[in-house]
Amino acid sequence: MQAINSFYVIGELAMKKTLVLTAGLALGMFGATSLQARQVCHNVRVKHIQSQDNHRLIGTGVGAVAGGLLGHQVGGGKGKTLATVGGAVAGGVVGNQVQKNAQNKKAYYTTERRCEEVND
Repeated sequence: MQAINSFYVIGELAMKKTLVLTAGLALGMFGATSLQARQVCHNVRVKHIQSQDNHRLIGTGVGAVAGGLLGHQVGGGKGKTLATVGGAVAGGVVGNQVQKNAQNKKAYYTTERRCEEVND
């Protein structure tokens, strides 16, 4: 009976050593592949618009009113309503683009350096 108990004790010690060795290897592998953070920087061109109406609402609104007035002069009955709506939509688009072009003429560009952390 003592021989059987010794066999189990030896087998148990061998399993514990194997388990410890496996755990050590696993920790070593994860330690070797740990992520290292580094900083990556690049230059970015930034556009500055000198306007308080960045969404070009004034140009869109003025164009829509003008287009609606012009569209109202065309057609009769339901056609007049459709022409008014169509003129307002087209006028809004044109007004928006006119204001965009005017703002782009006054815009200036700068180059800014922007950095971010990257994990490898």
